[in-house]
Amino acid sequence: MIPNIKTSTQQERLAYVQEQWKCISNCEACGKCCLLRGKDAEMLYADYINGHKDYMDITLELRNNNL
Repeated sequence: MIPNIKTSTQQERLAYVQEQWKCISNCEACGKCCLLRGKDAEMLYADYINGHKDYMDITLELRNNNL
């Protein structure tokens, strides 16, 4: 479950992003790197980690190539 930005700590949100975007060493089946387009997940999700923006809002922006 995605930690809510209103009830979670910055560390909990950081840990969630790190866990969700950790490399599984199976590039052909994964696709995470393609979605991130070579950028660091912690950087892309900084607004979520810092409690400014919902995780899903950022994810949708990534999917729509707006980040």
